[in-house]
Amino acid sequence: MEQVSRVIRVEFGGVLVAESQRAFRILETSSPPVYYLPPPDVSLQFLEPADGSTLCEWKGRARYWSMRVGERFVEHAAWSYPDPDPDYAAIRDFLAFYPAQMDACFVGEHLVRSQSGGFYGGWITPDVVGPFKGEPDTEDW
Repeated sequence: MEQVSRVIRVEFGGVLVAESQRAFRILETSSPPVYYLPPPDVSLQFLEPADGSTLCEWKGRARYWSMRVGERFVEHAAWSYPDPDPDYAAIRDFLAFYPAQMDACFVGEHLVRSQSGGFYGGWITPDVVGPFKGEPDTEDW
């Protein structure tokens, strides 16, 4: 986990829904990084609590958020950790977005390519090299 100074942007429904220079970048085994943005840098009026949660063995229990901008709606567009493991306390309530669900996500000037597979939320940029979980033939990693 490291704090990054590059601008992280998320766009959905023709709206810039998040922009931050205070995000954290987290790397997990065999996955591209995920960026967690502080709530003040996210347009929270577009988020709605979503059903369900998952348990990360390192960070704790995640809660999910859906996004609504005008008539556009996406279930489980983002997630956060309201009570993370102490090692990840810095990202308490920070939001991570699934790039596959958004219109566009950027790390600096680089347009993000989403990690394959519906479960994963990794952000692939030119400086990240795979293979990654979720791609064909990675089910047993």
